[in-house]
This record gives sequence, C-alpha cells and structure tokens, in this order.
Amino acid sequence: MTARTNATINVVDLFAGCGGFTQGFHAYKPEPGQSSPFRSIAAVEFDQAAAATYAANFGGDAETGCDVFAGDIKEWDPTPYKGKVDVILGGPPCQGFSGLGAENPLDPRNKLWREYVKVVAALEPKIFVIENVDRFYKSAEYRALLGSNMKGLLRNYTLTEQKVLNAADYGVPQARRRAIVIATHKDLPALKHPSPTHEKKKSPEGLFDPSGRHPWETVEYIFKKTPVEPATTELPDARVEILGASMPGIYTTRDLHIGRNPTPLSRARYRAIGPGQNRNALRGRTAVIDGKVVELSTASWDRHDSGSGDVMGRLRIDSPAVTIRTEFFKPEKGRYLHPTANRPITHYEAALIQGFPEEFRWCGSKIQIARQIGNAVPVGLSEALARHIHQHLASV
Repeated sequence: MTARTNATINVVDLFAGCGGFTQGFHAYKPEPGQSSPFRSIAAVEFDQAAAATYAANFGGDAETGCDVFAGDIKEWDPTPYKGKVDVILGGPPCQGFSGLGAENPLDPRNKLWREYVKVVAALEPKIFVIENVDRFYKSAEYRALLGSNMKGLLRNYTLTEQKVLNAADYGVPQARRRAIVIATHKDLPALKHPSPTHEKKKSPEGLFDPSGRHPWETVEYIFKKTPVEPATTELPDARVEILGASMPGIYTTRDLHIGRNPTPLSRARYRAIGPGQNRNALRGRTAVIDGKVVELSTASWDRHDSGSGDVMGRLRIDSPAVTIRTEFFKPEKGRYLHPTANRPITHYEAALIQGFPEEFRWCGSKIQIARQIGNAVPVGLSEALARHIHQHLASV
C-alpha cells in the first residue's frame, strides 16, 4: 500500500451529520492558494435534515460531488468504493456514552461503531478516524474495539494510544474535549495524534515562549462580528427538494441569527446575571413582574452548591466557549448566555463558534439545525486532523 499524496485523497464520511468533519478536510490547504487534496466521494447519514445539509454543501455531479446516502448505515453498500478510499472519517452516535444522558450501556446506539468497523474492513482505507465523547474510552464498546484490533476486523490496523483532544488546543474558540481514535493500515508507518498548536496560558509578552504555541482563541471575535440583537425569531420562508425530500432551506449561516421569545421571568434573570456569572448570581434576588415580586432563583438551584456552574451562565468574552451542545439556545442547559446582551446565543453564533463558514448552507427546522450544529465535529479540529494526515501520507 502506497500513499497518493500527489493525487486526490479520497474520503468517506460515516455518521456524517451536517458535515463538520468534511468541512475541515475541505478547508485544509497545504499552501496558501492551493486547493485541498481531500475529496469526499461518499457520505452516510441517517438524519434526513442533516443529510440534506451535507448534500447542499458537498453533493454535486458525478465528477466533483459526493454520493450522499440518507439512511441507515446497515443498508448502505460500500462495495462500489472498494479500492478507491484513502481515509474514512466518522463520529458514531455518542448519546449512550455521554455524561449528559443516561449513559445506558445497553443503548443500541452504542453498537453503531461496529457498523463503522464493517465499512473499514470492506474498503481498507490507509487511515481511519473515529470521533466520540471522551467517555468512550471508558466504555465496554471501546474495549470491544480494541479486541477487534487485536484479532478481529481491524487486525490490519495500528491504533493510536488513548488520548482526549481539546478543540481549544487546535485554535477552536471552544473548550470541547473529544476522544479521537486514529488508525493506520499496517502497511504504512503508524500515525499518532497531532501536536497542539494552542494552549491555555502563554509566557508574558516580550518573553520567549518555549512551546511555540499560540494562546487559546477566545469568543471575542465571534461576538464582534454578530449583531447584538437578532432582527427576527424565525428562519426565512424557504423550502427545498433535496435527497428526495422537501424541507425548510436552504439557509446560509448568516440567516441563522434568530432570537427567541423568552418569558418575562427569563428576561429578568438574564438582566440580573453579570459578565462571567451564572445562576448563583440570582440567589436572594427578586424582580417585579406583572406587578408581583418574584424570586429570580429557584429552590432547586439554591439547594445545589455543587454540580454544573454553567447553568444560566454567560459566555466569558476572554475565553473559549464551553462545549456547544444541541440545545445551546436554552441558557438553563448551560453557559449559553451572550457575554453582554441579555439573551441566549443564536444559531449563527453557535455555528461560528463551531467553525462553520458564513456561506455554509443549512437545511431543516430551527431545532433540526441546532441539533446539527451541536453534534458537529468542530471544523478547526477537523482541519488540524486533515493537515496531520496529509503531512503523514506525504512523508511515506
């Protein structure tokens, strides 16, 4: 097996979502002015709206586009791509492992990585990458994956050591920790994880920084470019026929600057929470709403001195964002209040924090698009992986 770095590097994206992984690989340029060496030839995504978003951005004609299969991966036939694939990417559903859910070891979604492995065995890429929540490493399914690497379908691959990557360490304005499994075919030298390019702290100005790393990116530049107040609470009135279905769209990322209609109590809470603060700032405070004095905190919040301090929290303007999840538009779910304005962040702002470009195209309802944004691999982290993989293949 030899690398083909002078030619196009063909990629298949499994559990592709809206295409955060793919966007990062397409955004990577070996040199300024050059095009990306990576070409997506096939993608599989079960969610119809996410698959439509993927197709709107990366689908196309047979010469340049990507074949998008909107359905169950168990029903997708990979054999037409055998011998044509260099890299496989994928983020199997993580709800069964996530600490935000029930962490049910019997959740059938936990087993979907096995379908990914079957595709790897069928197509035999040079490299494959699996992305998941950091708890994946502690799961029985990861132990089964290691078993498959020892004497199962993955026996011809060398896996990296366990390592959790923080997207902020790769220039993403978001502290998102993910398990990244990288595997290299045994006919090629093994590939390790990419080295961080950014770090939380940096030497004082004017002093030599031995690490050579940049300081973490903050969200400040995101909120400098977005209007303080959204002009509407609704997406534009548009529909599109795509992948055999009709759905809302197509919207650009800029179209996603949509607000909400919070209750008077929620508005009062937002006003009472200062820069960098969270629900704890509401203790003992009241507001007059409809002529009545109302407590801004809740008995539940007051009882809990431990646990997440992010609930009803403002993003810190001088730090990366917390992990952008699928319900980022609900401040009661985390630190999702605007750094200064009295509102939650918008879909537009969340998409920019995830690294999606302004011209990215979206399909689906407000809730469906929020789910796509929150489930995506940060584009900047994906681009770092693309650079790392390309440089490795170019060196062998």
